[in-house]
Amino acid sequence: MANTKVTREDALAFHLEPTPGKWEVKATVPMTTQRDLSLAYSPGVAVPCEDIAANPELAYDYTNKGNLVAVISNGTAVLGLGNLGALGSKPVMEGKAVLFKRFADVNSIDIELDTEDPEAFCNAVKLMGPTFGGINLEDIKAPECFIIEQRLKEEMDIPVFHDDQHGTAVICAAGLLNALQISGKKIEDVKIVLNGAGAAGIACLELLKSMGAKHNNCIMCDTKGVIYQGRTEGMNQWKSAHAAATDTRTLAEAMNGCDVFLGVSAKGAVTQDMVVSMAPNAVIFAMANPDPEITPEEVHEVRDDVIVATGRSDYPNQVNNVLGFPYLFRGALDIHARAINDEMKIACAHALANLAREDVPDEVAMAYGKKLTFGRDYIIPTPFDPRLIYVIPPAVARAGMDTGVARRPIVDMDAYELGLKTRMDPTASILRGIHARAKANQNTIVFAEGDDTRVLRAAVLYQRSGLGKALVVGREDDVREKLTSEGLADAVDELEIVNAANTPHLETYKDFLYERLQRKGHDRQDIHRMASRDRHVFASLMLAHGHADGMVTGATRKSAHVLELINHVFDAGPHDGAVGVTAIIQNGRIVLISDTLVHEWPDENDLADIAERGAEVARTLGLEPRVAFLSFSTFGYPVSERATKMHVASDVLEARGVDFEYEGEMTVDVALNTKAQEAYPFSRLTGPANVLVVPARHSASISVKLMQEMAGATVIGPILAGIDRPIQICSTVSTVNDILNMAVLASSSAQ
Repeated sequence: MANTKVTREDALAFHLEPTPGKWEVKATVPMTTQRDLSLAYSPGVAVPCEDIAANPELAYDYTNKGNLVAVISNGTAVLGLGNLGALGSKPVMEGKAVLFKRFADVNSIDIELDTEDPEAFCNAVKLMGPTFGGINLEDIKAPECFIIEQRLKEEMDIPVFHDDQHGTAVICAAGLLNALQISGKKIEDVKIVLNGAGAAGIACLELLKSMGAKHNNCIMCDTKGVIYQGRTEGMNQWKSAHAAATDTRTLAEAMNGCDVFLGVSAKGAVTQDMVVSMAPNAVIFAMANPDPEITPEEVHEVRDDVIVATGRSDYPNQVNNVLGFPYLFRGALDIHARAINDEMKIACAHALANLAREDVPDEVAMAYGKKLTFGRDYIIPTPFDPRLIYVIPPAVARAGMDTGVARRPIVDMDAYELGLKTRMDPTASILRGIHARAKANQNTIVFAEGDDTRVLRAAVLYQRSGLGKALVVGREDDVREKLTSEGLADAVDELEIVNAANTPHLETYKDFLYERLQRKGHDRQDIHRMASRDRHVFASLMLAHGHADGMVTGATRKSAHVLELINHVFDAGPHDGAVGVTAIIQNGRIVLISDTLVHEWPDENDLADIAERGAEVARTLGLEPRVAFLSFSTFGYPVSERATKMHVASDVLEARGVDFEYEGEMTVDVALNTKAQEAYPFSRLTGPANVLVVPARHSASISVKLMQEMAGATVIGPILAGIDRPIQICSTVSTVNDILNMAVLASSSAQ
């Protein structure tokens, strides 16, 4: 997967909108009535306080300690940016906190300490110990990071983990285990050269030695060359522990005949001559970021037997810390661990290595645009592998229990694994799958409203994200002015701007449109005006003639009006099979509501059509459709003429012999709540419905807007289904990201 080009403006807007920063705090208990407040605070809170004071272990039962990690830094070694200070590091620490939540459902708070004094730093962290279940140290320069971590591990009774050291080491070890298996070598036999004697490099070598690598087979290098026994220049106690008994003095000399090179140093540190000098079937982990010590292309120009890994997502075998730290902490927290020890890190590495050897799920292959199989270009699992959450934490937890750091061992490991499987938000994988299909398709999407800055920014993002080509309908001068005002002047030359004045197809478009509309009250002058001046019609004509693969519109006009204009070019009316389906995403659930666009008052046959289109959209999104026909009554009670058609619609589907679950009529709570469904054992639904068919368009609109405004739900759509070309209609309140999502949806569904 190629690296996405990120502009300064995009990055700042992402952190500014919709609210500054990347996370917020929400209550997990009701806080509405006086009784709620009395239980949450005084006097009810006194009860758990007294119990915890008497038995500190109960803090894991009555507070959020057991699922709370602090991401702590002083900003002295931020990414590749150096010493930015505590405040300058806060965006990175916030980002780390949301990664904990996204990948392992670990709650996390970022804490930036304004000190470079290890003593003051340690005192501050130690004093916060009662609050957290674990401490993730981040972006602290060496050698202070060694001093800080060691002291905190000794003085605190919760896991303290410096991810820059051990996270990199764990993923590196996992990849190396598999690389050596493919190369037919054993870790205890290979000669390893490591370049970069900082926190990550030293941690990598220490972990590999604890896994079987021999001290005498390992050579560490820094900017001054080989760290050998007797060297005094630029040394410290951590480097000295890895000083080798060797006559080699330079990196080039050390690499001659070695089996493994590990780089956590700088761009260009390794030359092709060094690669040539390595042993047969060598392994190179060039992990410097953003640019590796040597690129895979440069390696493979001179050797075709070398396995290469980097820290980059646009090359195979990415050494990515997100494969490690969320799951290490998940497993440690779930046993209320006192520490994350070497055995837990080694268990994590072996679990990752083993996972890479298994068959890769189709959704992962789709996300990366190719089938991944264990081999030279796939030795480490991908960060988006859904199995990570239920494979890695149990391995870590078992190791923690076996080594005595668990306060509360897991009794039923099968139940634990099942709980992990159901813990994560399924919508993330759904949306990722849509993006993956779009990226694989590389379709051309026409953005009809090039006079709107939101649309222009979405078009730029679509193209810069490597999703395909963006066409913008608009006037070049106007587009240039608007992009420049948004700080995107450089994007003008990237986008293709189309209009009636610069297309060679205008006469073809007009002839086509006249043929469709001449018996519907439109003369040639109407057609000329419509085809050349209305952007929605012009974009629709481009799509109809194959000059684009999909279309996005609706950001500047109400959807009903846009649909009327589209209907001039496509058959998108109530009796043409067209349906509007809106996706609602909230609290880790996704439901589709239809029809939200086309049918004002559908009859039972229309409702059956709507259900079938809704089921098709559900499958496009990766859902197995379960359709519910909604009403204010459930299975005939209370009796109502208006509810009858919802009941009869089920009979229509039954007669059609459709291949998805459906049921109705029923109220919303019965459709969505498995507990409520237990009262109706005869129901054909085997779980909560995910496609909701409503009685009329007005009820659909009310439902969507209510969820959006009152519940803060994410709304995607309406998705226009039932016509042969992908047309997605945004709402007038769409954000740039909403419009981009609609473009991605159009591309992912285009054939």
